Amino acid sequence: MKTPADLRVYDYIIIGAGSAGCVLANRLSEDPQVKVLLLEAGPRDWHPFIHMPAGLAKLVGKKGVNWDYDTAAVPALDNRTLWWPRGKVLGGSSSINAMCYIRGLPLDYDEWAAAGATGWDWASVLPYFRRSEHNERGADALHGGDGPLHVSDLRYANPLSRAFIEAGGQAGHPLNRDFNGPRQEGFGLYQVTQKDGARCSSAVAYLHPVRTRQNLRVVTGALVNRITFDPGSGAPRANGVTYTAHGKAFHQAAGREVLLSGGAINSPQLLMLSGIGPAGELRRHGIDVRVDVPDVGGNLQDHLDVCTLRHATQRITYDRLSDLKVAFDYYLRGHSGPGSSNIAEAGAFIRSRHAPDERPDIQMHFVPAMLDDHGRHRLQGDGYTVHACFLRPRSRGRLTLASGWAGDKPRIDPNYLGDADGFDLKMMVECARVSRDVLAQSAFDAYRGAPIFPARDDLDDAGLEAFIRAKAESVYHPVGTCRMGSDARSVVDPRLRVRGVDGLRVVDASVMPTLVGGNTNAPTIMIAERAADLIKAG
Repeated sequence: MKTPADLRVYDYIIIGAGSAGCVLANRLSEDPQVKVLLLEAGPRDWHPFIHMPAGLAKLVGKKGVNWDYDTAAVPALDNRTLWWPRGKVLGGSSSINAMCYIRGLPLDYDEWAAAGATGWDWASVLPYFRRSEHNERGADALHGGDGPLHVSDLRYANPLSRAFIEAGGQAGHPLNRDFNGPRQEGFGLYQVTQKDGARCSSAVAYLHPVRTRQNLRVVTGALVNRITFDPGSGAPRANGVTYTAHGKAFHQAAGREVLLSGGAINSPQLLMLSGIGPAGELRRHGIDVRVDVPDVGGNLQDHLDVCTLRHATQRITYDRLSDLKVAFDYYLRGHSGPGSSNIAEAGAFIRSRHAPDERPDIQMHFVPAMLDDHGRHRLQGDGYTVHACFLRPRSRGRLTLASGWAGDKPRIDPNYLGDADGFDLKMMVECARVSRDVLAQSAFDAYRGAPIFPARDDLDDAGLEAFIRAKAESVYHPVGTCRMGSDARSVVDPRLRVRGVDGLRVVDASVMPTLVGGNTNAPTIMIAERAADLIKAG
């Protein structure tokens, strides 16, 4: 085991330079007397497809920037394994996502607090959303105007995206210019995490501007194998990490805290590899148990998504665009044209007939292209796609180890549609029905071709159930595997400290007690903003 060439003891070691880790690196290194080490398993975010928004379509399956996870077979989904892409690059998933800026609703956070996540109610978290945000529309009571994370209106939107919004109004739904405003419900264009027409990932917003700080060191290609602890009796105290980089193994000490920001998959995996987790699970893989924390890896939640696809009668979709022409227009004409599109340009939040309260319970993303199997299966011709997901699923899954080695992918059991009363499936059928209704409106008359998925427009509920089991996929929002709370079974307390351990916190989407009503990137950045203050306070 070697020691790094830099022999300093860092005050903080941050594991993972994703959406949360980049925020922590920025905020904690603001004090020049505090030394920060940021370790990232992936490479630098140099690839041009990362920074040209429409390049996300070319990042699909690009293993150099993607952990490329697959779930275990899901019984309720015809025993299919589902693909879970997660960012493995500076910026993490914020470097490969569709850039939709969504916070969720106040009641989502008030429910967190009511369930034991004290201090994470809406009134407490709103200032951190505002602190992070630089909205091009300016600041107001709900939006920030001078934060690092740029939030912009789309520079370009396909005519089909505007037809989708018009169709929503024709179907009786309200229109909405700001999904993060006083009301979430309605149809509209997404605001996106972009600056001057380019992706504004967490790395772009928080890390790149401070890379020259002398007290911040960033190491890419660094896979952390274990968190290490001080010897002795009493509660274990994290004192550093072991990691491999460029074919060599290192141990690095941490003077104050180790901060785990690996996300909903990597954070619980590393806790278990370090001896913190369900005792039986750890012993099964020959790992010494430091702290028996049964719920590490449990409480796994994700938004299951069903896609409705139709052929288009006009060649205005993104299916057959020239990659060379798009890139030429984008880079040589001031980050304009289709290259500045986030592809999922328009969306909707709908309150279904089954909603138990005033919150919308269905979210849609509209794509003016045909997307099958995350875009990995290319279809012939032109078409358009409506993604629809149930925002508050009742099913809970679990992540477990496949082995005791950090390089082996863990076993992901999302348990989709596994709730006892079948409500999740009922809501997915509702998602498919509402999607079909919107696409049937007259706004699409000039574009509507034959149905693709499902292949018929007249399926009853049983037919839609079979379609969902055969085709539903993740919409990339895994959370909850290191749940925050005040009860003894929670993995971290409301200050994000791992229970039974000193000097160790988890700061990422894994601490969310439940899914918020929408995309999870903005809430993850908020969590890290607030965590930085909690860490500074001790």
